[in-house]
Amino acid sequence: MCVSVTFIAIADGAITTVALPAIARQFHLTTAALDGVVVVYPVALAMAIPASAWLVERFGGKRVLLTALVGFLAASLLCGTAASLGQLVAYRAVQGLSAGVLFPASAALLFATFTSSEQVRISRYMIIPQQIAPAAAPVLGGLLVDHLTWRWVFYVNLPVGLPAALFGALFLGGHRGGRPGRFDLPGLLLSAAALGSVMFGICEGPNRGWSSAAVIVSLAVGTGLLASAVVVELRVQEPLLKLRLFGHRLFRDTNLMNLVGLIPILGAMYIGPLFLQQAQGRTALESGLTTFPEAFGVLLTVQVVGVLYARVGPRLIIGCGLVGVCGVLLLFATCDAHTGLWTFRGYMFLLGLAMGCFFVPTTVASLATIGRQDLAQASTLNTVVRQTGGALAPAAVTTALVLGTPPATAADPPVTAYQHAYLALAAIAAVVAVFAFTLPDGPARAAARGGTATAGRPALLRRRRERIDG
Repeated sequence: MCVSVTFIAIADGAITTVALPAIARQFHLTTAALDGVVVVYPVALAMAIPASAWLVERFGGKRVLLTALVGFLAASLLCGTAASLGQLVAYRAVQGLSAGVLFPASAALLFATFTSSEQVRISRYMIIPQQIAPAAAPVLGGLLVDHLTWRWVFYVNLPVGLPAALFGALFLGGHRGGRPGRFDLPGLLLSAAALGSVMFGICEGPNRGWSSAAVIVSLAVGTGLLASAVVVELRVQEPLLKLRLFGHRLFRDTNLMNLVGLIPILGAMYIGPLFLQQAQGRTALESGLTTFPEAFGVLLTVQVVGVLYARVGPRLIIGCGLVGVCGVLLLFATCDAHTGLWTFRGYMFLLGLAMGCFFVPTTVASLATIGRQDLAQASTLNTVVRQTGGALAPAAVTTALVLGTPPATAADPPVTAYQHAYLALAAIAAVVAVFAFTLPDGPARAAARGGTATAGRPALLRRRRERIDG
C-alpha cells in the first residue's frame, strides 16, 4: 500500500514535465506559458503538509491515507480530461494538496506499525519506489506521449492507485484516531502561506531570475511568514507543527542533513539529463536510459545498509556515503562533450551506490528518539524538510549553470558551466559529510538492536502489525 502510494505521488511530479510540449500544442500555447502546471504542484503540496499530522491524529492514518489517495486519483482523472489551461492548473493544485497529505500520512502509518529494528528492513522496500519512480517516469512519459496522448501521463495513475486504495480499504487496520486537541488555525494559515510562498520563490527563481520582483517578494514574504509561524507554534500549547521536536539532537541533525544533503544528491539527478541533452545533444530516451543505472546502484546498496545499520550505526554509513557522492561528483566534473554514454552510465551507477547510504539511515535515525505519540508530527516535519531540500536542488543547479554561462553565448550553457556546477555540488556534499561524522547515533543503534530509544511500543505494535500488511 505505502509502496504504491509513494510511487504514484513521486512519479506524477516527474512525468508531467515530459508532456509539457504536447500540452502546449493542444492548447496553442508556448511551453513557457505552462509554467503554472509544474509549479502549482509543489506549492500546493507544501501548503497541505502542515495539516497532515493533525488529520492523522484526529481521524486515524487509514482514513486520512485513503481519503487523500482517492482525492489524488480523482484529480488525476480530471487532469486528463482538462479542456483548458486554467482547468489543468486547478486540478494539478488538487493533486498537490492530496500529495501533501499522502506522504506524511503513509510515513506515519508505516513507522507507527513497526519497531525501529523492523523499520530498517521495511525501508529497504520503501526505497524502491523512491528510486524507480523518478528514473522511470521520464521514459514512461515519453512512451505515453509519443504513442497515445499527453492525457495518459495522468490516467496512468489510476491502474496503480485504484488497486492500492481497494487493498487499503480491505486490509489496513482501522485506527480511529484520537483527540489531538483544538485545531491550530493560526498555525495552519501562517505555515501554509509561508511554505507556499517560499516554495514558489525557490521554484521560480531559476526561471524568472533571482532578481525578479515576483521571486524577491515571494521569498521575502515567505521568510517573514515563516518566522511568524515559528514564534506562534512555539507559544501554542498544542501546535499544528511541533517544532519543539527539533530539540532532539538526532532528529534535528538528520533533518539538517536531509535539507542540505539532498541538494548535491538530487542536484546530480537533475543536472544529468540536462548535460546529456544540451551539452552532448542526446535524445530524451537516450538520456533516460543513461541515468537509469543510478536506481540499480541505490537498490543494491540499501540491501547492504539494512544489514549493517544496527552493527555500525547511521553515522558511519551516512558519512561514508556522502564522501562517495562527493567523489563521484568530481568524476562527473571531468565529463565533456565527448564522454561516452557507458562511461556516464558507470558514473551514475556509482552515484547510486553512494546515494543508497543516505536515504534509509537518515529517515530511520530521525525517528529513533521520537515517542510514538509524536510520530505523525515528526513525519510531517520530515516531509517539510525533504520537500524543501528537493526544491533547492534544481534551483541550485540552474543558478550555477546560469552563472557559468557567458551572457554573449547561446541559451544552452557550455560544458564548462556543467563542470563547475558538478564541482559546486561536490563541495556541498563534502561539507555535509564532515557534519555527518559528528552525528550522535547511539540512540539509533540501540533502537535498531531492539533497545528502548523509542518509548513504549513493542507489544502494541506487534498486535497492530498482525492487522496491517504493507
